[in-house]
Amino acid sequence: MTENTQQQNPAPTTELPTQYAPAEVEGALYERWVDRGYFTADANSEKEPYAIVIPPPNVTGALHLGHAFQVTLMDALTRRKRMQGYETLWLPGMDHAGIATQNKVEQQLAEEGKSRQDLGREAFTDRVWQWKDEYGGRILGQLRRLGAGLDWSRERFTMDEGLSKAVQTIFKNLYDDGLIYRAERIINWCPRCLTAISDIEVDYQDDDGELVSLKYGEGDETVVVATTRVETMLGDTAVAVHPDDERYAHLIGRRIKLPLTDRTIPVVADTHVDPEFGTGAVKVTPAHDPNDFAIGQRHDLESMTIMDERGVITVHGPFQGLDRFEARSAIVAAMREQGRVVSEKRPYVHSVGHCSRCKTTVEPRLSLQWWVKVDTLAQAAGDAVRDGRVALHPKDMEKRYFDWVDNLNDWCISRQLWWGHRIPVWYGPDGEVVCVGPDDPIPGTEAEGWTQDEDVLDTWFSSGLWPFSTLGWPEKTPDLEKFYSTDVLVTGHDIIFFWVVRMMMFGLYAMEDQVPFKTVALTGLVRDEFGKKMSKSNPNAVDPLDWMDAYGSDAVRFTLATGANPGADVPIGEDWVKASRNFANKIWNATRFALMNGATVEGPLPAPEAMTATDRWILSRLNKTVAEVDAFYDDFQFAKLSDALYHFAWDEVFDWYVELSKTTFFEGGEQAKVSGRVLGEVLDVTLRLLHPIVPFVTETLWTTLTGGETLVIADWPKDSGFRDAAAESEIETLQQVITEVRRFRADQGLQPGQRVPARLDLDGTALAPHEAAIRQLLRLQPEGDAFSATATLPVGGAQVALDLSGTIDVAAERKRLAKDLAAAEKEKAQATGKLGNEAFLAKAPDAVVDKIRGRLAKADEDIARIQQQLERLPQA
Repeated sequence: MTENTQQQNPAPTTELPTQYAPAEVEGALYERWVDRGYFTADANSEKEPYAIVIPPPNVTGALHLGHAFQVTLMDALTRRKRMQGYETLWLPGMDHAGIATQNKVEQQLAEEGKSRQDLGREAFTDRVWQWKDEYGGRILGQLRRLGAGLDWSRERFTMDEGLSKAVQTIFKNLYDDGLIYRAERIINWCPRCLTAISDIEVDYQDDDGELVSLKYGEGDETVVVATTRVETMLGDTAVAVHPDDERYAHLIGRRIKLPLTDRTIPVVADTHVDPEFGTGAVKVTPAHDPNDFAIGQRHDLESMTIMDERGVITVHGPFQGLDRFEARSAIVAAMREQGRVVSEKRPYVHSVGHCSRCKTTVEPRLSLQWWVKVDTLAQAAGDAVRDGRVALHPKDMEKRYFDWVDNLNDWCISRQLWWGHRIPVWYGPDGEVVCVGPDDPIPGTEAEGWTQDEDVLDTWFSSGLWPFSTLGWPEKTPDLEKFYSTDVLVTGHDIIFFWVVRMMMFGLYAMEDQVPFKTVALTGLVRDEFGKKMSKSNPNAVDPLDWMDAYGSDAVRFTLATGANPGADVPIGEDWVKASRNFANKIWNATRFALMNGATVEGPLPAPEAMTATDRWILSRLNKTVAEVDAFYDDFQFAKLSDALYHFAWDEVFDWYVELSKTTFFEGGEQAKVSGRVLGEVLDVTLRLLHPIVPFVTETLWTTLTGGETLVIADWPKDSGFRDAAAESEIETLQQVITEVRRFRADQGLQPGQRVPARLDLDGTALAPHEAAIRQLLRLQPEGDAFSATATLPVGGAQVALDLSGTIDVAAERKRLAKDLAAAEKEKAQATGKLGNEAFLAKAPDAVVDKIRGRLAKADEDIARIQQQLERLPQA
């Protein structure tokens, strides 16, 4: 929509069902929004743009609470901006998820007794597309269920034609600029997924392993080395020592025998070796360890690959054909038999890398791969944050960002898969290497000896282009012109390194120093109510669709928003979702009551002098809330804005204002009409404020109240500047009186509905006009001829005298309170005794002492409260 023009619905109505049933409302409402094009952005609009691209979920994925959390926040941001009159684009799409998707289809083939090799590359790729069309993208339908206001007309997929062209274009540009190259280096290899993976796709965890010290060489040429990966000794091509280590000075430059082989290896001097660590000598396996590879490069050592892609030993001899872990045990046994095991430590807990997808132990492996040279790209990505062009929120996340981007290693971008963007490089019969752009002809045919590189690009390579490739780059499209740079990226702090840095590098490179987004709003992870990480392998994992079925999408959204403190993890439990469901019901019931009692938005607001103090108070509080919510939105403080809206709506509007106004409505007349217009205004604005977080219930209520077409394109509320400090002070005093008397009634054991005779002395206070409301809310009946005050409460400048005779059993109440007082005094005596015991204080932990001090303070509070209750009781 290009303008916030509303097609008027039928006139407002007072009819609402007695209960809110989300399942009967949400689906039809969402389809109405989509069908009417409310979420479709217009690149030709003259409105100021506001754009967010959704972090693309994997095509294999299903909605989990982490998705629902971030989607709720993005939807809130874009719904508000759309209501504020911006040309708002929230762009959807999916990632092709190279490894995960290929694994899915290979599992499907395995069930048929086939492998991808049986099909061949082209047929296998067709099979993956078939799987994607049939099973992929389920999550997009689930996002609709959540109410996500995405522009579905612009849905993208990282393997679609336009994005594939963008990938090939930037690869060609980087290659031509010398920023992509091919080299043999140590990479992280997954023997299960059978592909290289990047450093940040490796999860490190402490595993129980072994540390074995082995003796190399003979006689005075003996050296002891220690290793956690004994099997790699088969690929050792040197032993390294520090050049200043006198223990090994006589061995430097000499060759020693490598056990279990017929080879000798040199002893080299290298400053990388720490002479204080272990024996001061390290085995060097250049083909299977990144540090050893560096030593090998410095000393021109041979690199021997001893395992195949599945981690099976390939070296000729007794260990050939064994899995790497089987070989480890077998080699230790063989070395032990030769008397070459100096020591063994089991378990030896150490950090071991695992594939983040399949959890297989990663194998460092020398391999010929494609790389991005990141130094200048990373420098630009760091500078964009340093100079303020991109803001990280919360700001304390900048340190983590700089720690990563300032120490970034070249990025291995080739993957040994068939599903993905195939590397656009061709090899000729005479050693030619030609990188092909999307508009370039292929240099030759297979019959002429030309072949394309077999590998595909890392999935994160195409995802790194997401903010601009989805808008049409490399073409100069209206979308790219209108909506780039995007405004906000909402994503988890856990993928700063996976994704955020890469989008920064590629965006600044491809778009000539234009940043991909102006702000990165980093969120935490969703955890269970006890702070534990949710996992499919744990019983605490929750399917958000189950909660949506039970409590409605609004309840799930509001619960997630209330926990969204910037950068902090979000605990969530079902009881909290139930509470949010209750909030939605409260909104429904209060609006229904208001409609039945004359709430309206028709006509202008009456002049302040025609309003009651209660009316002026709620309008003053309403405008303050509008200003407060706007400030929280601008600072991405979703938890605080949700809390502010909750307490304003529930406490101030639905509890205090509605209750205080009931007498006005019941009496009728002109004052009731004035208050009805005020109540309509307050509900109208409150529903608009709540809409970005809880869109379904607010849409239903707002269209009923106002007769408007939709909240989606209604105007966002503005602070009118109206304030009435006197009315706020007056109503705060009124609230104080009501709260204090209610507390006293509860302390005396009176039932909430039990009526009590009372005399109200309100002369000289601003509370005189509120006597009817005070009596109604406190269940206070007029004093009769036999009235005898048994308790008098001075509060807020007024006097409230109560006659409790006949309403409570005074003797029984005194007996109960005396028992409670004795218990509190006993608790105080015990705590005082411990805190006065010097010997106890000297030995007790600080936490224990603090707990006892807390008990003492609580006992003092209880004693004071009970004594006051006893004093207020009438004499028996």
